[in-house]
Amino acid sequence: MKSMTDNSVATHGADEAADAFAAALAARFGAKLGRAVAEHGEVTAEVPPECWLEVMAALRDEAEFRFEQLIDLCGVDYLSFGQAEWDTTDVTAEGFSRGVEGDGPGRFAWANRPRNVDIPHRFAVVVHLLSLTHNRRLRLRAYCGDDELPSLPTLTALWPSVTWFEREAFDLFGIIFEGHPDLRRILTDYGFVGHPFRKDFPLIGNVEVRYDPEKQRVVYEPVSSVEPRVLVPRTIRDDSRYEQASIERKQLEDGH
Repeated sequence: MKSMTDNSVATHGADEAADAFAAALAARFGAKLGRAVAEHGEVTAEVPPECWLEVMAALRDEAEFRFEQLIDLCGVDYLSFGQAEWDTTDVTAEGFSRGVEGDGPGRFAWANRPRNVDIPHRFAVVVHLLSLTHNRRLRLRAYCGDDELPSLPTLTALWPSVTWFEREAFDLFGIIFEGHPDLRRILTDYGFVGHPFRKDFPLIGNVEVRYDPEKQRVVYEPVSSVEPRVLVPRTIRDDSRYEQASIERKQLEDGH
């Protein structure tokens, strides 16, 4: 069994290796890589969309990197990033209040978003790579330059397995992958309207499905039977038990 000292040494070694790898990425790609950050033994790098294919091809093919496997690709919607509706008030005689009037998802357009978070574009694509040769992982992110029609070049020519991942990001976020050989929905129905993982997508959806006995088939109609409503968000409550436990733990440590 490893001691705490052994674990600390291992963690420190992983952090040093991650820092060295981040520096190697910056030296190799220069301005073609936005920034490479090493945290918790892992490296995350940003890639300008115009350099997406070039950087990815180099990471796969060059002996210094050799990222043979693309493990995952997903989309991200930064609408309302940094905003919250959760309330953090203390207990009062009237109970806990619930913050349902805040700037939550779907309550403003991207153009009218709060400007307290430095996010250049609404949509981004995140990729996780694995190098079996060097036993190393890398996370990469590219922002889609067009907020209305987000798009990036497809990676299917480099990692054919990404085909389904890109279809999923298209289906759920509406991100277009230019050059994809079969870009169509993969999780929702072919007649689905909109992209359900966008943060302004209505919880009730855009259309409803029912069976029409006269037409003897399923038909799609605008939503009519569900009234829009605001869900009560989670409330973060201060609990005195945690503070008391912390005090008791400190007393025990001091007593020893």
